[in-house]
Amino acid sequence: MALLQISEPGQSPDPHQRRVAVGIDLGTTHSLVAAVRNGVAECLPDDQGRHLLPSAVRYLSSSSGGAGRVIGFDALAAQVQDPANTLVSIKRLMGRQRADVVQVDQLPYTVLDRPGMATVQTVAGEKTPVEVSAEILATLRFRAEDTFDDELFGAVITVPAYFDDAQRQATKDAAQLAGINVLRLINEPTAAAIAYGLDNASEGTYAVYDLGGGTFDISILKLSQGVFEVVATGGDSALGGDDYDRALLQWVMAQQGRAAWLDTASPTDRAALQQAAKRVKERLSDVKDDSESVAENVILSSGEACFDINKRDFAQATQPLTARTLTAVRKALRDAKLGKDVIQGVVLVGGSTRMPVVREAVAEFFGQTPLTNLNPDEVVALGAAIQANQLAGNNPDGDLLLLDVIPLSLGIETMGGLVERIVPRNSTIPTALAQDFTTYKDGQTALALHVVQGERDLVADCRSLARFELRGIPPMAAGAARIRVTFTIDADGLLSVAAKEQGTGIEARIDVKPSYGLSDEQIATMLQESFTTAQADMQARALVEARVDADRMVEATLSALKADGDLLGEQERADMEALMAALRHTASTSTDAAEVEAATQVLAKGTESFAAMRMNRGIARALSGKHIETM
Repeated sequence: MALLQISEPGQSPDPHQRRVAVGIDLGTTHSLVAAVRNGVAECLPDDQGRHLLPSAVRYLSSSSGGAGRVIGFDALAAQVQDPANTLVSIKRLMGRQRADVVQVDQLPYTVLDRPGMATVQTVAGEKTPVEVSAEILATLRFRAEDTFDDELFGAVITVPAYFDDAQRQATKDAAQLAGINVLRLINEPTAAAIAYGLDNASEGTYAVYDLGGGTFDISILKLSQGVFEVVATGGDSALGGDDYDRALLQWVMAQQGRAAWLDTASPTDRAALQQAAKRVKERLSDVKDDSESVAENVILSSGEACFDINKRDFAQATQPLTARTLTAVRKALRDAKLGKDVIQGVVLVGGSTRMPVVREAVAEFFGQTPLTNLNPDEVVALGAAIQANQLAGNNPDGDLLLLDVIPLSLGIETMGGLVERIVPRNSTIPTALAQDFTTYKDGQTALALHVVQGERDLVADCRSLARFELRGIPPMAAGAARIRVTFTIDADGLLSVAAKEQGTGIEARIDVKPSYGLSDEQIATMLQESFTTAQADMQARALVEARVDADRMVEATLSALKADGDLLGEQERADMEALMAALRHTASTSTDAAEVEAATQVLAKGTESFAAMRMNRGIARALSGKHIETM
């Protein structure tokens, strides 16, 4: 007789059933997929046992037959022969416009300037970075489903910590196009910290130095009893191993007096040279003796190029890039209000951290040997897999708590073009923060809301994210309405904004789908300007606030004159209008906030007697027809 299986209410009838959830590291040069199997996170291999998937897609013409594109190792093998249609380092274009991409003219394929996001011209037509990334993600999805012989429930996908809203949204769009349910986007350094923290039971304050093929991130984290709190983050998503290859190539060409030729080299020659530079870089990482050279000959359409480099030459050629990473590290430490002496460990992440010049520079800066006991290529995917396993409900007893942060402040525009910050930068996410606002004019029935991102006090100096309106506010006196604006940021760092009039309950909201295109240079500039222009911003804000107060005072006086102007004699009214004219003139011409405030006070003092007359009239009207007994 067969047994009847019963389950507890709300639980699966199969207590051993697991959802297939994976972690995906969508990298600039390589991508990986990992999953927790038998309680251990491990990277999933392809049918040839390879864990890494080159982030390369080659598009074929319709006349060539085949599937229309090849992905991974097969695509990379054709890069030299067909550079224009072999798309590599596409992650650098995610959520960007052409003008935002560093050294875009040196890419082997043609990048077109299109509204919203740059595209790439191929023989198969124009391709967006989202479409190309979706091809890579779909390949990893199929690998996971083949491994488990089951459909994928969802994935945690990692992104550089410095990715802005547009770049994160582009990543989610690519995953959706690949048929992947995104459980969460998490920052790459945070994923690495998860892997290290759980594997090594580490606690304390750590720095995660993540130098990949195309991006650099630095995060300062506090690890304590399963809580991973990101204290500060920074980096450069246009700096990585590809740039080290390019810097080495330019140095070699300059030494041979061929720097100008490199600028006009054919895409095929340039691709061959860059691959040679990468091979030399990787071979140098295994060389023990600083004076030992690595040689490489490259056959070009115009002859031959020779590389003969030792580790000292490589360090000299790439020193500015290493220095840029350490500049970002200093900024992150300043944001965290910590000295480097309190850092208990430095985690190295990303294949580019295998370079001895990087390891030595990091060790010298922090005064300690970095942690390298996990594979730097795999650690991000492993951490993402651990998080995915928990989010899928496969490890309900896990006590991992992930606290990530946003890189830039969020707020709304107020009167006078000022920014009222609602969510400060480095705030822990997910979060929801609210602030109350009111109307500016009598009878105002609508409110326009302008959502901005940045660190400056004036809207003109920040980035516009979205605009929407709250309509249907009951007509009230200025300042009587109470409108609560709530910013909600989900675990992926994506934003929604709601505005609600507290009295009537009417509400408007918007999910911020940012226009693609904020570059890291803009982010870094926003942060830098917030420090270097702090004094000027304070003065500008004070002046704008003084002018807003002046306008409000004039509006209130005009409203009072309209209602009770008959209480004044001709001369009194003329004097009051002269005071208003003087305040208007001062507010429009003066650049001194104190001067505008003084003129406002003059008008306020000049209307005191009028205010008293209005109050007496109001009291008289209220008492009219009343007997003392009823009072």
